[in-house]
Amino acid sequence: MGLLLSKIAQALQGFEMFKDDPARILMLGLDAAGKTTILYKVKLNENVSTIPTIGFNVETVSPCKGLSFTVWDVGGQDKIRPLWRHYYQNTEGLIYVVDSSDRERLAESSEELFGIMESPEMKGVPVVVIANKQDLPGALSAAQVIDKLQLRKLPRENKWHVQAACATTADGIYEAMDELARLVKDFKKHGRAY
Repeated sequence: MGLLLSKIAQALQGFEMFKDDPARILMLGLDAAGKTTILYKVKLNENVSTIPTIGFNVETVSPCKGLSFTVWDVGGQDKIRPLWRHYYQNTEGLIYVVDSSDRERLAESSEELFGIMESPEMKGVPVVVIANKQDLPGALSAAQVIDKLQLRKLPRENKWHVQAACATTADGIYEAMDELARLVKDFKKHGRAY
């Protein structure tokens, strides 16, 4: 009986470790992809009017039981993107948001994602790609976004998931956060070498 209680206490300590230690999450993507809308939908469960992010927004959110995220939402305008690298250090998860209805910019979005993942600070960091704006005509499916972004060419140590979503209705947003929580827990458990 004492052994059983000891095992339960250890399991609960592991659960509490994640609860008290927010994961550092970076949210990137091209401008107008919907990053800030997603952040405040998860934080407040509301649609908020946004303007282009110059700099960053940072919020702590608890999208999943037992794990909270400190999310750094960094502006995506082309003049700001060179500054993204200053946010990579200690990142434990990446949310990469794409406008799945903007077919003309998917190649640019892919190039930026691969530039991020080439950084040594991002080695092994799990990625959840949110294929946003699924409510718009002509939006690409998650499978099409995988192909257009060439995600199968990402380094093997970076686990990834693509979630079709609509930030304004929250369709797919919480599923993306649940998957990110699962990936981040594995990352925190196994470290950058897994």
